[in-house]
Amino acid sequence: MLLKSPARRLVAEGVGTALLLAIVVGSGIMGDRLSGGNVAIALLANTVATGAGLVALILTFGPISGAHLNPVVTLAVAWQGGLPWRMVPGYLAAQLIGALAGVAAAHRMFDLPLYSLSNHARAGTGQLWSEVVATFGLLSVIWGCTHSRPAVTPFAVGAYITAAYWFTASTSFANPAVTIARAMTDTFAGIRPADVPGFMCAQIVGAGAATILFKWLTPSEA
Repeated sequence: MLLKSPARRLVAEGVGTALLLAIVVGSGIMGDRLSGGNVAIALLANTVATGAGLVALILTFGPISGAHLNPVVTLAVAWQGGLPWRMVPGYLAAQLIGALAGVAAAHRMFDLPLYSLSNHARAGTGQLWSEVVATFGLLSVIWGCTHSRPAVTPFAVGAYITAAYWFTASTSFANPAVTIARAMTDTFAGIRPADVPGFMCAQIVGAGAATILFKWLTPSEA
């Protein structure tokens, strides 16, 4: 159980999630501008920055708040008894507010309007199934590493997200707060608002399935 005060934990979650979105959106904009229209190069730039940034953010904020930076991680941790349920609403609010602030910060760096609704369609069963798989994998990595070798968890999460950007059709959002915030950027990283609810439902399903599986796989540590 983390011993930091609730206020410090919530600020850490908010700032960490803001920086995560600044990395995701900012690297997407930069990659898109420098790639000369080559989408593969833009995605590669976005991927490397996001994976590396995640490692750094989890190492930085993990000792304070756990560095969930993701509502489904918070819900799963609370379900497993790792976070008091009374803290969950605050974590979710901090993550969402932080995510929206991160988008605004990225847009400001590139002289764009603070928010602009995305027109990037991400619809269809393949996209939704991708989010189930991506989030299932993310939570599996988190549970597997924290139960056996917690010190490597930041590196494992960063490595998994780097891979999942490329093996999933959706480029692995795997995070409801990230999904909502990315609807507010009409850039390379964006998602059309109409596609957000489906992504979020798929992410909840994937996270729940992984948590149930690892509760059974590692009963002594659960």
